[in-house]
This record gives sequence, C-alpha cells and structure tokens, in this order.
Amino acid sequence: MTSTSMTKTSRPVTALIAAAGKGTRLGAPVPKAFVTLRGKTLLERSIQAMINSAVVDDIIVLVSPDMEAYARELLTKRGLFDAEIPIRLVHGGGERADSIWQGLQALHDDRVVLIHDAARALTPPGMIARVAREVLSGSDAVIPVVPVADTIKQVSGAVVVDTPDRARLRAVQTPQGFDSAALKAVNAEYFAGDFDFVPTDDASLMEWAGKEVVTVQGDPMAFKVTTPMDMILAQVITDDAEPTIFEVPSE
Repeated sequence: MTSTSMTKTSRPVTALIAAAGKGTRLGAPVPKAFVTLRGKTLLERSIQAMINSAVVDDIIVLVSPDMEAYARELLTKRGLFDAEIPIRLVHGGGERADSIWQGLQALHDDRVVLIHDAARALTPPGMIARVAREVLSGSDAVIPVVPVADTIKQVSGAVVVDTPDRARLRAVQTPQGFDSAALKAVNAEYFAGDFDFVPTDDASLMEWAGKEVVTVQGDPMAFKVTTPMDMILAQVITDDAEPTIFEVPSE
C-alpha cells in the first residue's frame, strides 16, 4: 500500500527505525525503545510520527532477535501492522552501525531512506517530511540540525586546547535522510575494510566517503530520550493536564 504522499510521483521513501539498542543509561528493565511514555512505547510514537509525516511509504523496525516476538506482539496489539503503510521487523546487530547495515541490505531498489532513532519519539512529522523532501530534491545525504546553546571546549585530558566558534556548530538529530544506493555503497565499503574510524552517525560515514551532507532545520522536540532526566522532560511535554500559567506580579 502506498501512502497519500508526494512519493507517488517520485521515489519511494522507507523509514528505518533503530530499536535494537539496550539503552542502559535510562535504567529501565526493558530496552529503551519499549519503555512506555504516557501509555505508548517510544517505538510506537516513532512509528506513528513516520505515518503522520505523509511522506513515508513503508517502515522497517530494527530489533534485536530476542525482542522480535515482544515487538511483534506489541505492534499487533496496537494495530500498527494494520496501519496505512507496511511495517516489517528486521534483526539488528550488536552495534547501531551493524543494525543500520542489516536494514539497508533489506532494501532491494533505489529509494530514499530515513534513518531514525526510536528514542527520538517526539519528533514532529513536519520535520520528517522536511528531511525527506530535501533528499527527493536531489541531495544524497540530509541531516536535521539545531544551534548549539552551550559553549563547547576541545580538551586533551583535563586541559582545554580550543574553543570552537559556537556559531559554526550544530547539534544533529534524526531522522537523517539518504539516497539508499549511495548509503549502501558507502556502508559496503566501510564494512569490507579494516578502518580505525568509528562512525557516530550515518552522515559521518557519508562524510568519510567524501559525500556532501546537507543540513535542514531541526526541531527541539526531536531530542533523544537517553537518561531518566530526558524521560521526565518527555513526560512533562506529553502531559495532558492544563499548563501552569505564571502571572507577572504587579509593582
């Protein structure tokens, strides 16, 4: 089934949602993607955001083999396998890069691929569409970014060696969008070799291969739920209660 999106007249768009990690820093008894936030798991929220973006044609969820049955039961119970776009489960690897490579190998034709972390469960659908449209317009690699608020220091041990210009720095979010053929080729080259380089995200692999990476505007809501403090913030944001209004005291 094809979504009612602009992809009907262009290349299809597949979302790979990384949900195979353990997420130990969150301290939850289940892998992070399956932690519940206001009655819905982070994975469910990420899937729904992809559906709501109206640019995604199908979704691949990358899960660890020992969580496949759990994930299948969850998504079946929530009716997500009956959603307007197809969803399938693919086994991820030990590391995130291994998981993404497994997902890319499950793609059999040229398309746009959006790679997303399930932990960025509150990502606005509009931001997802923005990334996809930039790839559909011809870019091989697209990442959403937001300005860096803090001063960043480069250190050696405990000693500061440099202070990069904050105006030139950006924090990177997901989903990151790619031409699938280009990303698969770069991954194949990386995994076939013996490199000391360890990619920190999918775009860094494209940079390593000399590919141009284009930025689009990110969104503060696309923050990653990594620590208990992040979960508290996500709970406050998704609280259905009326917001507290603070009045400015009169002089």
